[in-house]
Amino acid sequence: MSGRKQFDVDQALDQAMRVFWQRGYADASLDALGSATGLGRGSLYGTFGGKDALFRQCLDRYASMYGARYEEALAAHADDPVRAVEAFFEVVLARIADPGVPGGCLVAQSAAQSPTLKEERRTQVRALLDTQRARVHEALASSSAPPQVRDELATYVVAVSQSLAVLSRAGTPDGELRSVARLACTTVSDTLARAAGG
Repeated sequence: MSGRKQFDVDQALDQAMRVFWQRGYADASLDALGSATGLGRGSLYGTFGGKDALFRQCLDRYASMYGARYEEALAAHADDPVRAVEAFFEVVLARIADPGVPGGCLVAQSAAQSPTLKEERRTQVRALLDTQRARVHEALASSSAPPQVRDELATYVVAVSQSLAVLSRAGTPDGELRSVARLACTTVSDTLARAAGG
């Protein structure tokens, strides 16, 4: 339409996602979001429905982008739970090391700021963590370890992955992050072997 500014909605969403990822929800001001996306407040509200609605869409986009990578990594080693967890951590570490995105993890950043989020967003963040846990749990299903052990390990793996994101934000070197991931994989391997009576 003549006289209207045209823009790529997906590109604007990606730019907004980076602002939330880098600053967190509380510090992602409308001015910062507008500057990153090139949109005025009216366009932001008209296109995305306000800051909370924009944040919801950014969380969905982030989960879609990275969720597929996690699922592929875990599914590639369906018969080897330890190798699946190693592949999972490789995806985590690759995202952390990617210079094209902010440090850490949008979900970890959002979880840390849960008190500042609306109840619906807190629920959404928790659901994203639960989805991650369910993915890992499914990857452990081929183990003969009892269900409770697999449950605990799935929670442990997700906890370590979130901790890696936080450590990376604090400037922890890649080598140290990889050491944490290796130790976590060793813990998974040893726990599964003990639980299976191996």
